[in-house]
This record gives sequence, structure tokens and C-alpha cells, in this order.
Amino acid sequence: MGDDVVTLFLCGDVMLGRGVDQILPHPGGPLLRESYVLDARTYVELAEEVNGLIPRRADYSYPWGEALRILDEVAPDVRVVNLETSVTRSDHFAPGKAVNYRMNPPNLPALAVAQPDACALANNHVLDFGREGLAETLDALAAAGIATAGAGRDLAEARRPVVVPLAGGGRVLVFSFGMESSGIPPTWAASACRSGVDLVPGSSEHAAGEITERVRKVRRPGDIAVASIHWGSNWGYRISRADIRFAHALIDGGVDIVHGHSSHHPRPIELYQGKLILYGCGDLIDDYEGISGYEEFRDDLRLLYFATLDPATGRLTELRMAPLQSRRMRLCRATPDDVEWLCATLDEFSQGFGVDIRRAPDGLLTLQAA
Repeated sequence: MGDDVVTLFLCGDVMLGRGVDQILPHPGGPLLRESYVLDARTYVELAEEVNGLIPRRADYSYPWGEALRILDEVAPDVRVVNLETSVTRSDHFAPGKAVNYRMNPPNLPALAVAQPDACALANNHVLDFGREGLAETLDALAAAGIATAGAGRDLAEARRPVVVPLAGGGRVLVFSFGMESSGIPPTWAASACRSGVDLVPGSSEHAAGEITERVRKVRRPGDIAVASIHWGSNWGYRISRADIRFAHALIDGGVDIVHGHSSHHPRPIELYQGKLILYGCGDLIDDYEGISGYEEFRDDLRLLYFATLDPATGRLTELRMAPLQSRRMRLCRATPDDVEWLCATLDEFSQGFGVDIRRAPDGLLTLQAA
């Protein structure tokens, strides 16, 4: 991309653990402690019942499928993902959790293949195997050269942003934090003497002000600030007034992009003061393919978000979204009918936020001010 604009790749939850981990070259222990499933390989079998056989010991690039080609074509300047799994061999299941995700550290090339510049970790699965599992997660990601924000050995580390230098001289700052509304237990909060995640106490304007104060202390002229938030429920399109006010307060305080995630499907998009708010990016990679329920939300349909900004102002100049479908635990092209459904659905629920979602001739979805 040229120095006059900066393009960021953003996405929702990247969950390479549990069933996905079992199809990769180095599957970890399959033991689970869920109500109905006690072996992670069961999720592979459930997916196969729906869409056909899935290779075992698949190549590290397999889960990303068509997404890698699109990423290569667009060549974004910065890539930001929410890594929603622990990376550990630990068997210390977090108490009180109904679902626990882990990927085996030797399978980390399955994340590195997408070349992420920043991984948000402040979510409701990074401590699924306790603080011992978090420590191994942080060590494994650091050893793989993958930068993280949102979780750490203490609060200062958890709040430290990823700083990505840009060719034009500016930087992209990625801050990661989460809320209890996404299912993060309050005991997971990092403190001055305890590891954990940067847990924000709800969608108050006071909390937004504390975050933007931290942003202002770090940012320089020409920097782009991303607030990556794990918040909200898994299903539905309604955005609470409190969350809207919180997102607006972040923008008013100096954030350039609000990167929301936690929902299993894409949620509304807003353009506020010329800046992008993604209320929920939906899942990107997971092992949910064979799980029934909530079919009306079409959580098999996924989006890659490519946001182009003016670095001088942080304002959005273009948003393109590439629609994909998860089949056999791999991202494939979505059919024209599915793309049309996703476009119409996003457009319907984003209408109240002053934007129109349209389908471009190349099959990508685009945002236009209403």
C-alpha cells in the first residue's frame, strides 16, 4: 500500500484449539471436560457428518484456506487477529468453565502462516487452563515472534499495546481489553501482582476515558490507534446503548478503529465521526461446524475486514470485506447466494448506524455512508 493510506486486516475470533488442533500436524491431548463432549476429536467427527471428510495431520495453512490467497492479494500493511484459545500442554482446566480451548504449542505455525502483526488476547478463553496455561501461552507466542496485547504476567504487561511501525513513519497501536459481558470471569483480571487479562469494568464512559488516556500517552502524530474489544453475547444483532456510547467515547478520546469481537456472526458496522466501529466481527476459524442451533445467524459465513485509513486523520477511506464459508474446518469461497444473504443482513442491521453495505462487482462487500 502507498504511504498516503494504511490498510489494516481485522477479523473476529481465531480459534485454532480443540477440534482444529486435532487435525494439525501435532495434535495435543484431546481430553475435554464438557457436559456432552469428552474428546476434542468428536468435534472433527461432527463436522465430517455435515460436510465430509477432514484430513488429519493437515498442513498448517489448511484452516485458513482461501483467506491466505486473499490476504496475499490485498497485502494489508498490518494484520490484527483475536486469538481465542490458550496455547498450552497444561491439563489444569480452569474451574467453572463449561468450555475450554487449547492448542498444542508445536502447532503455532498454523497461526504464524497468516503473518499476524498483533494478536489480541483479552478474551474469555486465554486462561482456560489457568495462569499456568497463560504463562505457557505467552512464552510460546513470544518464542514464535508473535506480538500480543491484552494479557500478561501483570496488569502493566496486559495493558501494553502492540506497536507496529509503518513504512511511512507512523505506527499502528493495538490495545486489547475485554469485558465480563463476553464471558470473561472477573477472577481473570490482571493486577499489579497477578497475571491475567486487561478486564474493563463494563461499558461506562469513565472506563472509556481511562483507556483513551492510556492511548494519548503512547500515540504520536501519524499513529493509528486500534481498540480491540472482546465484549457482548454470542448471538444477535442488537447493540446496547451503553456499548454504543462506549464506542463513541473511545473515538471521541482519540481511538481510530473500534475492533469488536466475541459474537459468533458479524454484527452491525458504524461510521462515527468518519471512523470505523466494528461491533462484532464474528468468528473466523473454529470447530463449530457440526454444532446445531442458531442456524438463522449463519455462523458458517465469515468475513475478512480490510480497512483503509488516512494516517493523518485516522478517518476511514474504504472498507472492503471478503466473504468466506467454513466447510470441513477450512475457509472456502462463499457462494453468490450466501454473499447476497450476508450483504443484505449486514445492511439491514447497520442501517441505524448511518451506513449502507453493498456488494461490489468483484464479490467483496463495501461500506458506504448512508
